Amino acid sequence: MRLRSTLAAALGGLLLSVALPASPAAAANGDFTYSYVGLNGLNLRGVLADPDSSVCINIPETVGSALPALAPSNFTDSTATVFLDSDCDGDTFYVMAPGKRLGERLRLRSVVFS
Repeated sequence: MRLRSTLAAALGGLLLSVALPASPAAAANGDFTYSYVGLNGLNLRGVLADPDSSVCINIPETVGSALPALAPSNFTDSTATVFLDSDCDGDTFYVMAPGKRLGERLRLRSVVFS
């Protein structure tokens, strides 16, 4: 009798866990902004709004460009790690706490949020 009760409880738990919807990927709330040089040679402002967490994001304006983005500002509620290289690769990176602004000297091509 106990074995039947245990088996029924385990099966019920399994069915319940399968029936619950999967949670969506977490996102950093807020904006991550940066500057980049546009086709006209002027500095323009780029924004990543509510970016996904734990996913490497290549800065769109730097893909295929010789120039990296610069002057990032982390207005999200997550820590951002910015990389000089694409695909969050390389030894040159900087960790930015929420609310942190960095100057024109910092260059980046990709970012990942915690």
